[in-house]
Amino acid sequence: MKITVIGGTGLIGSQLVATLRDAGHDVVPASLSSGVDLLSGTGLAEALRGAETVVNVTNSPTFDEHSLDFFRTTVSGLLRAGEEAGVRHQVALSIVGVDQVPELDYYRAKALQEDLLRDGPTPYSIVRATQFFEFMDAVLTWTAADGVVRLPATPLRPIASSDVVRALADVATAEPLDGTLDVTGPDVLALDEIGRITLAARGDGRPVVTDDGAGMFAAVRGDVLVGGPDARRAPTRYRDWLNAARAGESAQGVPGQA
Repeated sequence: MKITVIGGTGLIGSQLVATLRDAGHDVVPASLSSGVDLLSGTGLAEALRGAETVVNVTNSPTFDEHSLDFFRTTVSGLLRAGEEAGVRHQVALSIVGVDQVPELDYYRAKALQEDLLRDGPTPYSIVRATQFFEFMDAVLTWTAADGVVRLPATPLRPIASSDVVRALADVATAEPLDGTLDVTGPDVLALDEIGRITLAARGDGRPVVTDDGAGMFAAVRGDVLVGGPDARRAPTRYRDWLNAARAGESAQGVPGQA
């Protein structure tokens, strides 16, 4: 199968390209670095030529209200170009609970992306994932000041990016869902607890103060970001992932050890 991965050089896209190639598929990674500009359409027709499936894992360059225009323009253009190229399956990566947090501009933009796919001309699949393990360090920086990290007790079910990739690969190589698959990590953890676990693993002694008005996730109400009972549960646990990452970092510092 020939598959084009839009955003094929990022955290998810690069892993997905490798996974699909290992499975024997012909994969085209498309990104700005390969000459494909979704906003202008430059290079898109060539990247889609002969593709049976397109997987879109791009992010907006901003998370504010401008992200709405980004997804409106890029998804509409991708659907048109895909129809012209004869693409039979459009796959998009989205966020669990994205339609339940209208207070967040980026979530409204991702919900718009989903709506455009549903109303588009091509059979589609939407894979909604929970928050990636790899982004948790960045989340801590948003509300860190004066030696303290403030975080709300928002319940999350975070997931390893590698587990998201496996779900995307399965969906991309199967028949279109014409619907949505939620993919989550195995454990529900409050964000402030995730902060404490992360800082402890990093040897960072800063305290985490529970503050339900701190940061982006303060806008979330209830448990809308943990996924429902029908979600696909990934196996990797956050503490295990942290320990493995720490072990890898230690190994890199040992002379003669790969």
